[in-house]
Amino acid sequence: MALLPDLSQLSHGEKDALIRALWAQVQALTARVAELEAKLGEPPKNSDNSSQPPSRDKKANREDKPKRQGPRQGSLGRQGGGRALSANPDETVIARPTCCARCQAAFAAADHKLIDRFDKIELPKVTPVVTRVELYAGHCQACGATTLAPLPEGLEQGSPFSINIVALALYLRFTHAISYQRLSRLMLELFGLAISEGALDAAFRRAKPRLDGEVGAILARLRRARVVCSDETSVRVDGRTCWNWVFHNSEVVIHVIRHSRGAGVVGEVMAGHRPALWVSDLYSAQQGHAADWQICLAHQLRDCQFAIEAGEAIFAARMKMLLLRAFVLARRRHHLAEATRRQYRQRLERELDAVMALAPTSRDGRRLRKRYGKVRAHLFTFLDHPELAPDNNSSERELRPTATYRKVTGGFRSNWGPDLFAGFRSVVGTAARRGIGAYQAIKMTLQGKSVLAPG
Repeated sequence: MALLPDLSQLSHGEKDALIRALWAQVQALTARVAELEAKLGEPPKNSDNSSQPPSRDKKANREDKPKRQGPRQGSLGRQGGGRALSANPDETVIARPTCCARCQAAFAAADHKLIDRFDKIELPKVTPVVTRVELYAGHCQACGATTLAPLPEGLEQGSPFSINIVALALYLRFTHAISYQRLSRLMLELFGLAISEGALDAAFRRAKPRLDGEVGAILARLRRARVVCSDETSVRVDGRTCWNWVFHNSEVVIHVIRHSRGAGVVGEVMAGHRPALWVSDLYSAQQGHAADWQICLAHQLRDCQFAIEAGEAIFAARMKMLLLRAFVLARRRHHLAEATRRQYRQRLERELDAVMALAPTSRDGRRLRKRYGKVRAHLFTFLDHPELAPDNNSSERELRPTATYRKVTGGFRSNWGPDLFAGFRSVVGTAARRGIGAYQAIKMTLQGKSVLAPG
């Protein structure tokens, strides 16, 4: 209501309606003020008590560091461990004096003594190697047919840029978040290769089907998996917020970027497959997709810490100690017998019963107690299945390059760019589980070789 109406012109019924409307507004504003006042008393969110990344934490000014005490005048300084000598140097230079620097007497072979050996490393000048292909056709005098000469592999007609160049461009673009403009400039200044932004775009479009084919093979392997971990983070696509989902285990990684954050994405990716075990946080869309579930205890530790800082003196502190004890057991789970792990879980369950019997003293504590009453059966699943970790940190590590790419580039501006990025991350993540580097993995994929081990 912008202006108060003329009350003298209102009937008793209209005044009553006005009073009721104003009273409803007062009630709503009072509730909002109470909510804001409650938030003023809460501790600030940071990476220790919430899912906020460390990069967003408020940084305190660092104290001045004491100046390092350098070596005394004339001394050789601190002797470090040094770099190991190369096992196979490309060239060896032998420096032997021929005569005495003081009296000019000539040295014999026995007078020489090796006093040091070290390597000097240099990068060769990198320039494009251009192969001119002259393709001939033969005209048969007998039948009149024309036959083209066969071309060696890698010298087919089409783009002038080799697989190695495209793989390098993809690697720099998606691993190091280098823009098209800077990538074009880098290729020219470092390698002497003139390649326009449009040519880079066309090269990436041609590479996409190869990546899609490998992603299909990885996805088929995921849909047979016993264990799946999942998480998601936001990305920007054509000015809209979308979601980068990751699904992975110790064998494969799948990234997909979708407009939805709902459970339908999980159904699309898993295509009816129901794994035995699932690891995720408490987000509802990630629940109910497997026979058993391990919730991320790292998230729960941070939530307990926030409740403690907010003044929950009883429940949250005891729950945090219990979760820390679970992490200690998790580090030993691979070396424990099944019966021992079962006993440890029973002990944790008894301790959880004692914690759940406590009466929280704050709203945050009551919220946590209600939560653990619902999901307590999934807190210590890792003790029944030691292949599981007690947290979902592996998923967060898989999504960290996405967050970096989003911050550096601002997101995607085409409808095919997100799929190319997701395919790149899927292939690189899967290859990393086999000890294959990102550049080598992309080059293998463009050559038609799979990064998947047989199986």
